[in-house]
Amino acid sequence: MAAPVSFAHVTPEDRPPFTVAYERKGAGEPIVLLHGIGHHLQAWHPVTDILAASHEVISLDLPGFGASPALPGDASYDLDTVLPLLTAAFAELGAERPHVVGNSLGGLLALELGRRRAVRSVTALSPAGFWTTAERRYAFGVLRGMYAGAQVLPEPMLEKLARSPLGRASLTGTIYAHPGRRSADAVVAETRALRDATGFARTLAAGRGVRFTDDVPHVPVTIGWGSRDRLLLPRQGVRAKHTIPGARLVRLPGCGHVPMNDDPALVARVVLDTVR
Repeated sequence: MAAPVSFAHVTPEDRPPFTVAYERKGAGEPIVLLHGIGHHLQAWHPVTDILAASHEVISLDLPGFGASPALPGDASYDLDTVLPLLTAAFAELGAERPHVVGNSLGGLLALELGRRRAVRSVTALSPAGFWTTAERRYAFGVLRGMYAGAQVLPEPMLEKLARSPLGRASLTGTIYAHPGRRSADAVVAETRALRDATGFARTLAAGRGVRFTDDVPHVPVTIGWGSRDRLLLPRQGVRAKHTIPGARLVRLPGCGHVPMNDDPALVARVVLDTVR
Protein backbone atom coordinates (compact mmCIF):
# COMPACT_ATOMS: atom_id res chain seq x y z
CA MET A 1 0.00 0.00 0.00
CA ALA A 2 1.37 3.42 -0.98
CA ALA A 3 2.20 5.96 1.70
CA PRO A 4 0.31 9.27 1.55
CA VAL A 5 1.92 12.08 -0.43
CA SER A 6 3.22 14.89 1.74
CA PHE A 7 4.85 18.23 0.96
CA ALA A 8 8.05 19.75 2.31
CA HIS A 9 8.68 23.49 2.03
CA VAL A 10 12.43 23.90 1.60
CA THR A 11 14.22 27.20 2.20
CA PRO A 12 17.88 26.96 1.11
CA GLU A 13 20.17 29.67 2.42
CA ASP A 14 21.28 30.96 -0.97
CA ARG A 15 18.35 30.07 -3.27
CA PRO A 16 14.61 30.78 -3.50
CA PRO A 17 12.35 28.53 -1.43
CA PHE A 18 10.62 25.66 -3.20
CA THR A 19 8.20 22.83 -2.43
CA VAL A 20 8.76 19.13 -2.99
CA ALA A 21 6.20 16.30 -2.84
CA TYR A 22 7.30 13.04 -1.27
CA GLU A 23 6.22 9.72 0.20
CA ARG A 24 8.03 8.00 3.06
CA LYS A 25 7.63 4.67 4.78
CA GLY A 26 9.66 2.13 6.71
CA ALA A 27 12.50 2.64 9.19
CA GLY A 28 16.27 2.35 9.12
CA GLU A 29 19.01 3.91 7.02
CA PRO A 30 17.29 6.21 4.48
CA ILE A 31 17.03 5.36 0.80
CA VAL A 32 15.88 8.21 -1.48
CA LEU A 33 14.31 7.34 -4.84
CA LEU A 34 14.52 9.73 -7.83
CA HIS A 35 12.37 9.21 -10.94
CA GLY A 36 13.05 10.08 -14.59
CA ILE A 37 11.95 12.99 -16.77
CA GLY A 38 8.19 13.22 -17.25
CA HIS A 39 7.51 10.60 -14.57
CA HIS A 40 6.52 10.84 -10.91
CA LEU A 41 7.35 9.18 -7.60
CA GLN A 42 4.67 6.54 -8.13
CA ALA A 43 7.04 4.89 -10.64
CA TRP A 44 8.73 3.36 -7.56
CA HIS A 45 5.61 1.79 -6.05
CA PRO A 46 6.44 -1.73 -7.30
CA VAL A 47 9.63 -1.79 -5.16
CA THR A 48 8.81 0.53 -2.25
CA ASP A 49 7.38 -2.09 0.09
CA ILE A 50 10.31 -4.46 -0.49
CA LEU A 51 12.83 -1.75 0.34
CA ALA A 52 10.78 -0.45 3.28
CA ALA A 53 11.00 -3.83 5.02
CA SER A 54 14.55 -2.92 6.06
CA HIS A 55 15.00 0.81 5.38
CA GLU A 56 13.27 4.15 5.53
CA VAL A 57 12.26 4.85 1.93
CA ILE A 58 11.64 8.39 0.67
CA SER A 59 10.34 8.84 -2.88
CA LEU A 60 10.51 12.38 -4.27
CA ASP A 61 8.73 14.17 -7.08
CA LEU A 62 11.48 16.21 -8.70
CA PRO A 63 10.72 19.95 -9.06
CA GLY A 64 8.28 20.50 -11.91
CA PHE A 65 7.14 16.87 -12.00
CA GLY A 66 4.35 14.93 -10.32
CA ALA A 67 2.90 16.93 -7.46
CA SER A 68 6.01 19.11 -6.99
CA PRO A 69 5.52 22.65 -8.34
CA ALA A 70 7.88 24.12 -10.90
CA LEU A 71 10.90 26.02 -9.67
CA PRO A 72 10.15 29.70 -9.06
CA GLY A 73 10.44 32.21 -11.89
CA ASP A 74 12.64 31.32 -14.81
CA ALA A 75 15.07 29.19 -12.78
CA SER A 76 17.25 26.84 -14.78
CA TYR A 77 16.91 23.08 -14.41
CA ASP A 78 20.61 22.44 -14.95
CA LEU A 79 22.59 20.21 -12.62
CA ASP A 80 24.23 23.05 -10.71
CA THR A 81 20.77 24.39 -9.86
CA VAL A 82 18.91 21.16 -9.12
CA LEU A 83 21.56 19.27 -7.12
CA PRO A 84 21.84 21.82 -4.25
CA LEU A 85 18.03 21.84 -4.08
CA LEU A 86 18.00 18.07 -3.67
CA THR A 87 20.58 18.13 -0.89
CA ALA A 88 18.55 20.87 0.83
CA ALA A 89 15.43 18.71 0.49
CA PHE A 90 17.27 15.72 1.99
CA ALA A 91 18.26 17.84 4.98
CA GLU A 92 14.72 19.16 5.40
CA LEU A 93 13.44 15.57 5.46
CA GLY A 94 16.04 14.49 8.00
CA ALA A 95 17.86 12.29 5.49
CA GLU A 96 21.27 13.88 5.05
CA ARG A 97 23.66 11.67 3.05
CA PRO A 98 21.10 8.98 2.22
CA HIS A 99 21.56 6.05 -0.08
CA VAL A 100 20.14 7.26 -3.39
CA VAL A 101 18.55 5.34 -6.25
CA GLY A 102 17.70 7.01 -9.54
CA ASN A 103 16.24 6.05 -12.89
CA SER A 104 17.13 7.86 -16.15
CA LEU A 105 17.31 11.57 -15.22
CA GLY A 106 17.17 10.44 -11.59
CA GLY A 107 20.13 8.14 -12.26
CA LEU A 108 22.19 11.03 -13.60
CA LEU A 109 21.29 13.09 -10.54
CA ALA A 110 22.20 10.18 -8.26
CA LEU A 111 25.62 9.81 -9.87
CA GLU A 112 26.30 13.55 -9.59
CA LEU A 113 25.30 13.45 -5.93
CA GLY A 114 27.74 10.57 -5.47
CA ARG A 115 30.50 12.47 -7.25
CA ARG A 116 29.91 15.36 -4.86
CA ARG A 117 29.99 12.98 -1.85
CA ALA A 118 26.47 14.01 -0.85
CA VAL A 119 25.17 10.42 -0.52
CA ARG A 120 26.24 7.09 1.01
CA SER A 121 25.75 4.93 -2.08
CA VAL A 122 24.39 5.21 -5.61
CA THR A 123 22.23 2.84 -7.62
CA ALA A 124 21.67 4.28 -11.10
CA LEU A 125 19.18 2.51 -13.38
CA SER A 126 19.65 3.43 -17.07
CA PRO A 127 21.16 6.80 -16.10
CA ALA A 128 21.20 9.64 -18.59
CA GLY A 129 24.48 11.16 -19.70
CA PHE A 130 26.35 8.26 -21.31
CA TRP A 131 24.97 8.83 -24.79
CA THR A 132 26.56 9.82 -28.06
CA THR A 133 25.19 12.93 -29.74
CA ALA A 134 23.08 10.78 -32.07
CA GLU A 135 21.75 8.68 -29.19
CA ARG A 136 20.82 11.79 -27.22
CA ARG A 137 18.98 13.26 -30.18
CA TYR A 138 17.09 10.00 -30.66
CA ALA A 139 16.12 9.80 -26.97
CA PHE A 140 15.07 13.45 -26.81
CA GLY A 141 13.02 13.02 -29.99
CA VAL A 142 11.19 10.06 -28.47
CA LEU A 143 10.56 11.96 -25.24
CA ARG A 144 9.23 15.00 -27.11
CA GLY A 145 6.91 12.72 -29.07
CA MET A 146 5.59 11.11 -25.89
CA TYR A 147 5.07 14.52 -24.30
CA ALA A 148 3.26 15.89 -27.35
CA GLY A 149 1.07 12.80 -27.51
CA ALA A 150 0.09 13.15 -23.86
CA GLN A 151 -0.88 16.79 -24.49
CA VAL A 152 -3.38 16.02 -27.24
CA LEU A 153 -4.81 12.67 -26.08
CA PRO A 154 -8.42 13.21 -24.93
CA GLU A 155 -9.15 12.00 -21.42
CA PRO A 156 -11.86 9.48 -22.49
CA MET A 157 -9.46 7.97 -25.05
CA LEU A 158 -6.67 7.77 -22.44
CA GLU A 159 -8.91 5.87 -20.03
CA LYS A 160 -10.14 3.56 -22.80
CA LEU A 161 -6.61 2.74 -23.98
CA ALA A 162 -5.41 2.09 -20.44
CA ARG A 163 -8.04 -0.60 -19.94
CA SER A 164 -6.51 -3.00 -22.48
CA PRO A 165 -3.03 -4.59 -22.63
CA LEU A 166 -2.64 -3.39 -26.23
CA GLY A 167 -3.62 0.15 -25.26
CA ARG A 168 -1.19 0.18 -22.34
CA ALA A 169 1.52 -0.98 -24.73
CA SER A 170 0.77 1.90 -27.09
CA LEU A 171 1.00 4.38 -24.22
CA THR A 172 4.00 3.03 -22.30
CA GLY A 173 5.76 0.47 -24.52
CA THR A 174 8.70 2.82 -24.98
CA ILE A 175 9.64 2.69 -21.30
CA TYR A 176 8.38 -0.74 -20.16
CA ALA A 177 9.37 -4.09 -21.60
CA HIS A 178 6.12 -5.52 -20.18
CA PRO A 179 3.58 -2.67 -20.30
CA GLY A 180 0.70 -5.08 -19.81
CA ARG A 181 1.87 -5.62 -16.22
CA ARG A 182 1.23 -1.96 -15.40
CA SER A 183 -2.25 -1.34 -14.00
CA ALA A 184 -4.73 0.76 -15.94
CA ASP A 185 -4.91 3.32 -13.12
CA ALA A 186 -1.11 3.63 -13.02
CA VAL A 187 -0.89 4.18 -16.78
CA VAL A 188 -3.59 6.87 -16.66
CA ALA A 189 -1.84 8.59 -13.74
CA GLU A 190 1.61 8.58 -15.32
CA THR A 191 0.27 9.82 -18.67
CA ARG A 192 -1.38 12.70 -16.84
CA ALA A 193 1.89 13.32 -14.97
CA LEU A 194 3.73 13.58 -18.28
CA ARG A 195 1.06 15.88 -19.74
CA ASP A 196 1.17 18.18 -16.70
CA ALA A 197 4.96 18.17 -16.15
CA THR A 198 5.74 21.87 -15.83
CA GLY A 199 9.48 21.16 -15.66
CA PHE A 200 9.63 18.99 -18.79
CA ALA A 201 10.71 21.54 -21.42
CA ARG A 202 13.28 23.28 -19.22
CA THR A 203 14.73 19.97 -18.02
CA LEU A 204 15.09 18.70 -21.58
CA ALA A 205 16.68 21.99 -22.66
CA ALA A 206 19.17 21.80 -19.77
CA GLY A 207 20.14 18.27 -20.81
CA ARG A 208 21.29 19.07 -24.34
CA GLY A 209 24.94 19.44 -23.43
CA VAL A 210 25.05 16.98 -20.55
CA ARG A 211 27.51 14.10 -20.52
CA PHE A 212 28.71 12.27 -17.44
CA THR A 213 32.49 12.01 -17.78
CA ASP A 214 33.85 11.87 -14.20
CA ASP A 215 34.64 8.95 -11.94
CA VAL A 216 32.73 8.43 -8.67
CA PRO A 217 35.46 6.90 -6.52
CA HIS A 218 34.30 7.68 -3.00
CA VAL A 219 31.00 5.78 -2.62
CA PRO A 220 29.69 2.37 -3.74
CA VAL A 221 28.09 2.63 -7.20
CA THR A 222 25.92 0.16 -9.07
CA ILE A 223 24.73 0.81 -12.61
CA GLY A 224 21.81 -1.33 -13.78
CA TRP A 225 20.66 -1.46 -17.40
CA GLY A 226 17.62 -3.20 -18.81
CA SER A 227 18.41 -5.56 -21.67
CA ARG A 228 15.30 -4.26 -23.47
CA ASP A 229 15.78 -0.55 -22.86
CA ARG A 230 14.47 1.15 -26.01
CA LEU A 231 15.15 4.72 -24.93
CA LEU A 232 18.73 4.70 -23.61
CA LEU A 233 20.29 1.73 -25.36
CA PRO A 234 22.05 -0.93 -23.22
CA ARG A 235 25.45 -0.29 -24.84
CA GLN A 236 25.51 2.97 -22.88
CA GLY A 237 26.00 0.87 -19.76
CA VAL A 238 29.40 -0.26 -21.07
CA ARG A 239 30.40 3.39 -21.46
CA ALA A 240 29.24 4.05 -17.93
CA LYS A 241 31.45 1.24 -16.65
CA HIS A 242 34.46 2.67 -18.50
CA THR A 243 33.75 6.10 -17.01
CA ILE A 244 33.29 4.75 -13.47
CA PRO A 245 35.66 1.77 -13.34
CA GLY A 246 34.84 0.89 -9.74
CA ALA A 247 31.11 0.66 -10.40
CA ARG A 248 29.30 -2.64 -10.50
CA LEU A 249 27.52 -2.98 -13.88
CA VAL A 250 24.43 -5.19 -13.66
CA ARG A 251 22.40 -6.41 -16.62
CA LEU A 252 18.65 -6.47 -15.95
CA PRO A 253 17.33 -9.24 -18.23
CA GLY A 254 13.94 -8.62 -19.80
CA CYS A 255 13.65 -5.10 -18.38
CA GLY A 256 12.98 -1.86 -20.21
CA HIS A 257 13.97 1.71 -19.48
CA VAL A 258 11.93 1.86 -16.26
CA PRO A 259 12.78 -1.56 -14.80
CA MET A 260 11.04 -1.24 -11.44
CA ASN A 261 7.76 -2.34 -12.99
CA ASP A 262 9.22 -5.02 -15.26
CA ASP A 263 11.03 -6.93 -12.47
CA PRO A 264 10.50 -5.40 -9.01
CA ALA A 265 12.22 -8.24 -7.12
CA LEU A 266 15.37 -7.99 -9.24
CA VAL A 267 15.56 -4.20 -8.96
CA ALA A 268 15.03 -4.31 -5.19
CA ARG A 269 17.77 -6.92 -4.84
CA VAL A 270 20.20 -4.77 -6.86
CA VAL A 271 19.42 -1.75 -4.68
CA LEU A 272 19.78 -3.64 -1.40
CA ASP A 273 23.04 -5.28 -2.50
CA THR A 274 24.46 -1.80 -3.14
CA VAL A 275 23.18 -0.39 0.12
CA ARG A 276 24.68 -3.25 2.10
